[in-house]
Amino acid sequence: MSDDKRVVHIRTTADIHNAIFAVQALARENGMKEGVSAAIATAVSELVTNVLKYAGTGRVSYQTVKRAKRLGIEAVVQDTGPGIMDIEEAMKESVSTSGTLGLGLPGAKRLVDEFEITSTVDRGTTVKVVKWG
Repeated sequence: MSDDKRVVHIRTTADIHNAIFAVQALARENGMKEGVSAAIATAVSELVTNVLKYAGTGRVSYQTVKRAKRLGIEAVVQDTGPGIMDIEEAMKESVSTSGTLGLGLPGAKRLVDEFEITSTVDRGTTVKVVKWG
């Protein structure tokens, strides 16, 4: 792991935009191709939008990561909202509890190379994603 961890607190739609641009900028700073920076930024966009929609507030921490000779961007999106009662159901395409298309979590997973989600009802949700450059 790198020691360049940065954090954006999610409270408003402006914070969503700040998180997207910050993650994308970090990928670019590390020389990653446009497709890589766009993929991680889009995944983070989906995840932090869910934070605002379902939990009201949260945060995303992000950093460069290195494993062997690989360089990537890791983002951890956390909230202390209502949590997800059934993660398996939430990961299915077209499942939504808010009347949207239900593409957020499965869409974010498709965009990244690593995806981990944990959630506890009434305590919140944490999603960790990594995109390798």
